[in-house]
Amino acid sequence: MTATQLEGLVNLLRSRAEPPSYDVKQSRERFEKTAVFLGGAPDAKCEKVDAGGVPAEWVMAPGCDTGRAILYLHGGGYAIGSLNTHRRLAYDISATSAAKVLLIDYRLAPEHPFPAAVDDAAAAWRWLLQQGFATNRLAIAGDSAGGGLTIAALVNLRDKKLGLPACAVAISPWVDLEGLGNSITTRAAQDPMVQKDGLLWMAKMYLNGKDAKTPLAAPLHADLKDLPPILVQVGTAETLLDDATRIAEKLHAAGVDVRLAIWPNMLHVFPLFAPILSEGRDGCIEIGNFIRAKTA
Repeated sequence: MTATQLEGLVNLLRSRAEPPSYDVKQSRERFEKTAVFLGGAPDAKCEKVDAGGVPAEWVMAPGCDTGRAILYLHGGGYAIGSLNTHRRLAYDISATSAAKVLLIDYRLAPEHPFPAAVDDAAAAWRWLLQQGFATNRLAIAGDSAGGGLTIAALVNLRDKKLGLPACAVAISPWVDLEGLGNSITTRAAQDPMVQKDGLLWMAKMYLNGKDAKTPLAAPLHADLKDLPPILVQVGTAETLLDDATRIAEKLHAAGVDVRLAIWPNMLHVFPLFAPILSEGRDGCIEIGNFIRAKTA
């Protein structure tokens, strides 16, 4: 990494910070614009599909193994984000893992609050199984809210006896909808993307009156036993650092094979910025190697 890469990215993100008065439509439009500057993936093969009633897209890097697949759950606080915002990240993970990525457009709050996202993840998982994929050749991954949703999806699949993937990846996972981690305040000055007020705004829309400790909404409070191996990836310069470390501790205590990868000076969901940040590319390689090893 060059200091210039990181400094330029942080300055750009600060210039696009969320306005004081939160607005879902504006927030969605701003996130879509972020995807534009990251660029596309010209050699990716993308195919729109209906994944059990959930709009989705296969994103495939050249030469990927069509017998292995990753169900990808995008970030965005359960209220923003789309196929467009995460297509490039899905491509980068497809390239490093040599697997197909099923990127799903799960329903968002406030129009569709909890448990819509969890239900859509389960529907897409069932669809993958119906396509003939073996569970030991599948992974589930996601970032931020999608990282929390990844763990919630695993708990839901386990409890419903729908089978579990060979592994999972949670990038900068948001697992505590009350914002009680120390890093929410201690890392606030370093994080150009995620602040407590914005998190609580999105949590309120997603919960829609339900308890913030509801396990499938806030998997920090879930029973985590019998889950597959999980890579938790996070940067030290993000407010959700303690969400990652706390969920990793709980997974370990539950007997789960968990790997916590803490990247110095990295910001929220740094692999998203692989096109312009060398550590982002390295983060994608770490994710790809993990999934490749577990689904081989």
